[in-house]
Amino acid sequence: MSGAGQVCAERRVARGRVAPAPLALAVIGLTLALPVWGPASGGPDLPAVLAAAGQSPQDRYVTPRTADGLPDLQGVWQVMNSAAWDVRDHNGALGVPAGKGVVIGGEIPYRPEAVPRQQRNYRERATADPVSSCKAPGVPRITYMPFPFQIFETPEYVLMAYEFGFHQRFIYTDGSAHLDGIPIWMGDSRGRWDGDSLVVDTRNFTGDTWFDHAGNFHSAALRVVERFTRVSHEHLDYEVTIEDPDTFTRPWQMRMLLYRRAEPDAQLLEYACWEHLMYEKGLNGTTPPPPFGR
Repeated sequence: MSGAGQVCAERRVARGRVAPAPLALAVIGLTLALPVWGPASGGPDLPAVLAAAGQSPQDRYVTPRTADGLPDLQGVWQVMNSAAWDVRDHNGALGVPAGKGVVIGGEIPYRPEAVPRQQRNYRERATADPVSSCKAPGVPRITYMPFPFQIFETPEYVLMAYEFGFHQRFIYTDGSAHLDGIPIWMGDSRGRWDGDSLVVDTRNFTGDTWFDHAGNFHSAALRVVERFTRVSHEHLDYEVTIEDPDTFTRPWQMRMLLYRRAEPDAQLLEYACWEHLMYEKGLNGTTPPPPFGR
């Protein structure tokens, strides 16, 4: 069976599978505890999010302000989904958690000539995924990696610092223009405030990153427009519009929630991906440090 056929077959199995009673009860309990997602839009049911945060669904959330009067999106945030493995619906596999897709409408509109490459990427994903060799995840994938990131705001720029690989993004909000003709792994980001939302336009990509571990890819013509909106004290609504006429027949979108890390001592720690990889390959002339506490 081909890679694409296998994926389709796995999805059919996943959709038809009946969970054992204990697991079903656990899933029901988790569902009751987390915000509800709107099936039609592919995004969160915002009244349910507000209700889960202890607010009336009829009350509009009032976004807090920084000392400079900007919408305050600052804090440590993290996804609670499996989009980093596959942005579409997928069942579980060894090392891969099952998950509902975050693509609005469910499908990615590849151009016919791009489909074979995506299928090849999927078959060879264990080694072909750029993240497997510790390359930058790119945008938007860095946002939904299973690692936290932190937002800082100033009047001139927004800084997003990521635990994975020490990556960072300076999103300039001072009206400056995009760089011209300089390809960047994480793209070149420019932002603006639209009411209570931060809108980020990122261009000048290298074309060497993927959207997920399932081999969904793009070209250097990629343009990403992100919208970050605080919908409660604990949640950001994250919307992404993808444009790449060399790879897709039309723009398409993803949507998900970002959750605030509420621990009193929440902070970014260290995930030195490249250094860990070199230790594993024995290429740095030393041995890895022992696990903490041993």
